[in-house]
Amino acid sequence: MKPVFPYPTLLGDVLCDVVSVRVDGRPLPYTRVSPDERVVALHESGRAGWEEAVIDLRATLPQEELRDGSWQDTTCLAVLGEKATNARTTVRLLPGANGTWTGSITLSRASHMRRATLSVLVVATVDGVPGRLVGSTEQDWYVDLKEATPVRQRDVEIVEVDFREESPTWLRQFEDAAWVVETSDDMPRVYLNTSAVEGLMAVMRSPGGSATERVIRELTASQTAQDAWTAMFHTAISDLDVDEDGTPVMPTGWREAVLRAMLPDVLPGREPTDALFEINERRTKGFGWSELQTYVQYAAGRRAKITKKLTTAVRTADRAERTAD
Repeated sequence: MKPVFPYPTLLGDVLCDVVSVRVDGRPLPYTRVSPDERVVALHESGRAGWEEAVIDLRATLPQEELRDGSWQDTTCLAVLGEKATNARTTVRLLPGANGTWTGSITLSRASHMRRATLSVLVVATVDGVPGRLVGSTEQDWYVDLKEATPVRQRDVEIVEVDFREESPTWLRQFEDAAWVVETSDDMPRVYLNTSAVEGLMAVMRSPGGSATERVIRELTASQTAQDAWTAMFHTAISDLDVDEDGTPVMPTGWREAVLRAMLPDVLPGREPTDALFEINERRTKGFGWSELQTYVQYAAGRRAKITKKLTTAVRTADRAERTAD
């Protein structure tokens, strides 16, 4: 959903296509570029020690609307950034025929960690004010440094590790925890502690097992999922970009997916943009933020199906007790 601006903006779509990609001057196979998923996959590109990727772009703007509108000094920009490293690269695209703008943007491997976001922005002078945002791509591209397959949607990564010994070393301080959720990267991770609960990993890895083992497996997975949803929601809501009027902008990637999934339960009956604005107000100004946590917990529990899993566990325990009698 587009944010609302107090000045004229483009109604038509701003589109962006990746025409080609070169890694250290060599063409990247186009099987690593998915126009449908809007993802470029750079992992295993053929050069293990590559240094930079040059992405050739073609943007399409609503030509007639720009020609007949009140905008002046229109500029089309390609922006490549990654929040995990705070990297940001911006280049001007050059106008061509039929509303197309073309150019190239360079991704330096040294400046990025995992997954960069590629956007196209249209800025212009509006009512005498230069540099105002008047349009942007509805759906950004992703440039993934860790994936060999250009896939947009990714699940939470599950990592099994002994918190006492293995890297990353920061996990050692949580050696008594069964799991922790980490959301600072471009893909959330749940680290399962293989040494916290004796026998738990064997139960979690087993596809079958007894009724009791299945209950333990389902409840553990459900509780882990609730913790992950809660952590992801708080991360997504705490790192929002805002427009020039201070209105929060819906993030991209997994943060957008989490917010759109949970906002209807956190603030029922609100449009996503309105809900995002109110939650950001509560968080930054303090009023009503603590009361909202009940709804966040409820929304995370619904995503994790806590009630359903507990119902199944109770019924299983009851059947087992009746059989024993």
